[in-house]
Amino acid sequence: MLFPLLRRTSYLKHGYRRLLLTPSSLRHYASTNTQTTTTPSSSKAPMVALAFLAGVGLDYSLRQQQQKQSTTHATTETETTGPHRPPPLTRPSQAMLQKAFHRLQQVLPPEHVTVDEDILENHGYSSNSYHNEGAPNIVVFPRNTEEVVQVVKIANELGIAVIPFSGGTSLEGHFSAPQGGICLSFTEHMNQIIAFHPEDLDVVVGPGIEWEDLNLKLKDHGLFFPLDPGPGACIGGMVGTSCSGTNAVRYGTMKEWVINLTVVTADGKVVKTRQRPRKSSAGYDLTRLFIGSEGTLGIVTEATLKLAVRPEKEAVAVCDFPTIRDAAAVVPELIRAGVQINAVELLDDEMMRAIHLSSPQLGHAVKPTLFFKFAGSQAQIDHEIKVVSDIAKHHQGGSFKYAKDEREQKDLWEARKICLWSSTLLKENASVWTTDVVVPVSQLPVIIDETKNDLRNSTIEGSIVGHVGDGNFHVFLLFDQSKPEEFEEAKRLNKKLLTRAIQMEGSVTGEHGVGIGKKGYLRAELGDATVDLMATVKYALDPKGIMNPGKVLPEN
Repeated sequence: MLFPLLRRTSYLKHGYRRLLLTPSSLRHYASTNTQTTTTPSSSKAPMVALAFLAGVGLDYSLRQQQQKQSTTHATTETETTGPHRPPPLTRPSQAMLQKAFHRLQQVLPPEHVTVDEDILENHGYSSNSYHNEGAPNIVVFPRNTEEVVQVVKIANELGIAVIPFSGGTSLEGHFSAPQGGICLSFTEHMNQIIAFHPEDLDVVVGPGIEWEDLNLKLKDHGLFFPLDPGPGACIGGMVGTSCSGTNAVRYGTMKEWVINLTVVTADGKVVKTRQRPRKSSAGYDLTRLFIGSEGTLGIVTEATLKLAVRPEKEAVAVCDFPTIRDAAAVVPELIRAGVQINAVELLDDEMMRAIHLSSPQLGHAVKPTLFFKFAGSQAQIDHEIKVVSDIAKHHQGGSFKYAKDEREQKDLWEARKICLWSSTLLKENASVWTTDVVVPVSQLPVIIDETKNDLRNSTIEGSIVGHVGDGNFHVFLLFDQSKPEEFEEAKRLNKKLLTRAIQMEGSVTGEHGVGIGKKGYLRAELGDATVDLMATVKYALDPKGIMNPGKVLPEN
């Protein structure tokens, strides 16, 4: 979740057209219902009648189902057997949608319940994901945990899917709605700091708050939340995918920074996973159970997060290398040397070429390059820079650029921040499939070198960038969506990368999560017994399978 991502997709690109309403049809529907509703952006717009609204949602979902049946899926599935599961959810009927819509408007303000097609589209599809399986039938905008409880109770009673939505920046189809259902959107109202305890270095927040906004509010207190995925990412999604970011080598992942969660389970019960101390040995670790579950076990409505003190000083340095294997070989040695580095990012030569095309004024060489970030006292930073410089030279490192002030730091790190959109300059009419894997750091030079060879021998363009300090890296696969053979090649390269990571005792995802796109590889990575145990937990908590269905667990 590292990269800057677009939240909205083009309404017209999927080939949908609006329903045309005649005056007579409006009069007919208006005569059946006199309530009014609005969307968040138009609080005074009149509400079309209940039957019409549910019909719109059903008509929209049926068109999506037709599209889904005619679309080649990007997911590779592993066929096997597992524990008993409930029958899979089916898309709700028109009568069911009418009932759900009417009941939702009774427990929420009418303007916080919508079936507007643009809103449905934006809460189900993403231009950053190639696992778009459908949009929800209804989107709601709850204001607090109690309203989430009411929504979930209705969905559970009617057997309708529930899908949480926050930043919309995920890459593996996490908020896609293959069975339609009700989407709970948190960014409109549940996006605030609920409680702040600076003396305890923690904060309680809603799932819809963006991590960047949170850090802006904490800055004046000399504190920050150290995880830094892509811009626009919200705490709810970060909890759901157990994300990390460039600072992971120093600060770890979401699992290390969440104290407790408030979760609404499938039967509408509210669970607070633990109290607020920094550690506890009381009972099962339910907090970590829900982190990384991607909304399939419950809906997170509050999170208590640990905070860190802002470091005294920060510094940035950059070093290029003759080959990507030379650059990658620096990382294991850094870890063994005990360097407390904040970030170490690897960009291959193709990525550096893209950055040179987009921002030649930055002056970077078109070679594999490592970007380093240091933090602490000046003495500590000076020592670590010397150690890193010596290790880099041992692996054929070139010039070691060190930022002398804050402006130079920003300039040096700018190349890392513009990777995603810069990569599109490598190919005309490029779409970008972003994938990630993670391996033990000792295996990093090997897997990166082999992946680079795959890209060189491919018929499509690709580049490598990653948080290599903890063995995690990303591959950008560039293809033209109008050419099916290029999409198939991107799928092949992605599959080969994931398979290779598993063979090296790694994982098919270090921070993007499983979603729809990688669930077919879960049994190969974890084994049948482990995945079956996950399914047992899932259906013990969610016996009807309404919580974000189709994600994480393979179908068989």
